Amino acid sequence: MSDASTFHKLRDEIENRILTGEFKPGERLDETQLAARFAVSRTPIREALMQLGAIGLVEIRPRRGAIVVDLGPQYVFEMFEVMAELEGMAGAHAARRHTNEDRDALLAAHARCEQAMLSQDTDAYYYENEVFHHAIYEASRSGFLKEQCVALHRRLRPYRRLQLRVRNRMKVSFEEHRTIVDAILAGEDETARRLLRGHVAVQGDRFGDLVVNIELMKSRSTDRKAALGRN
Repeated sequence: MSDASTFHKLRDEIENRILTGEFKPGERLDETQLAARFAVSRTPIREALMQLGAIGLVEIRPRRGAIVVDLGPQYVFEMFEVMAELEGMAGAHAARRHTNEDRDALLAAHARCEQAMLSQDTDAYYYENEVFHHAIYEASRSGFLKEQCVALHRRLRPYRRLQLRVRNRMKVSFEEHRTIVDAILAGEDETARRLLRGHVAVQGDRFGDLVVNIELMKSRSTDRKAALGRN
């Protein structure tokens, strides 16, 4: 397994434990203890915590290290709300400004998403989905917009990954990608804007599904702890 793959798995595992409540808000994440738990050196632990700090899941404090942050569902909703507008703008710009190189990159990313979707590999789909969205940001030909999209996309990473575990969400996501690609390549800027807004927004049932999924993960984590305590 490559160093990058090990790092991604480690970061994702710590993310999951924060979202499930195993690592609780206000809890200090000790590098030495985490290194022992995951049987790795402190270096990848430190790198993972720094990335989690960059997306707001932990706060890096002087002399205290990494402290778990509780964003709360309302704040997460607000981030998705802004992300939907930024993605819509990126899609509209991409429809008007994309180059042949952008077209090829978008189609290639879309094809890799399809492979992951057909294999029912949600983690692989998540990473290919990230590449797909970044291809749209690049095609917008707006450096500042791309910078803002990437930064917020990074902050929402753990929640977007959780969304894909909702039943049928991966298939629905891919079908939404298909219509987005068609709109961008056809130069239909307002259609691309509308489709990307809807693709990213978590209003209504989709937000409810996300909250329920988080609570289910917390419940399973509690059940595992209780089972271990009885053994």
